[in-house]
Amino acid sequence: MGAYFLQFIDWLGIMTLNACDAVGSFTIFFAQVLYCSVTTKLKIQKLFEHAYRIGVQSLGIVMLTGSFTGMVFALQSYIGFQRVGGEQFIGAVVALGLIRELGPVLTGLMVTGRAGSAMTAEIGTMHITEQIDALRTLRINTLQYLAVPRIIAGIIIMPCLALFAMICGIIGGYLICVYVLGLSPEDYTSSIRAYVEMKDIRGGLIKSAVFGLILSWVGTYKGFYTEGGARGVGIATTQSVVLGSILILISNYFLTKFLEHL
Repeated sequence: MGAYFLQFIDWLGIMTLNACDAVGSFTIFFAQVLYCSVTTKLKIQKLFEHAYRIGVQSLGIVMLTGSFTGMVFALQSYIGFQRVGGEQFIGAVVALGLIRELGPVLTGLMVTGRAGSAMTAEIGTMHITEQIDALRTLRINTLQYLAVPRIIAGIIIMPCLALFAMICGIIGGYLICVYVLGLSPEDYTSSIRAYVEMKDIRGGLIKSAVFGLILSWVGTYKGFYTEGGARGVGIATTQSVVLGSILILISNYFLTKFLEHL
């Protein structure tokens, strides 16, 4: 019995040390990127290139996700509100749900799966093929060249994507409410005007910017620390999507509480 207990303590200690090492490495990487971003000149061409790859190329899937989320949300809200006679509030509920929560979170998750994984795969491939070492040999700051433009582009472009998701979701909810459920268009739009405030939109955009930071931070970090050849690239890409998605969901709670207090 004592031997099993000692094995458990040993395993727990190893897991704790590994977790502390991973968190420390993750934090140090971000500190290095932050220092590099304020002490070196930003490569504007790279910034626009990555903003296009993260934002414009993800626009279609984000708009599709927002539209059908709004449609389903409107339909489910109608089922619930119909029982208590509150159909006139569906527009406000759909808009607030998309603006405050569903729009930013779903956009963050979708872009993590599409663009965050691409960052990890690209940088990871450069790492295992020693292209990053070649850049260092040429005295090129690899963080400035590979990480900083991606992270800043993610922070800037994510609120724009989330805004499109919100708009498409509200329009999708309108189409379902008016043309499928037969509700009054005036009830839908007037409830949005009455209950949606600018602070709700501002909070959703702040969340989106933070999610953009998280997904690009995780994507670049996992790329720089890829090991194990081609198989390692696949593992790092999977870890990037999983870790980025989990951090987005966790940070969403704390951001909601923080914005609520503000």
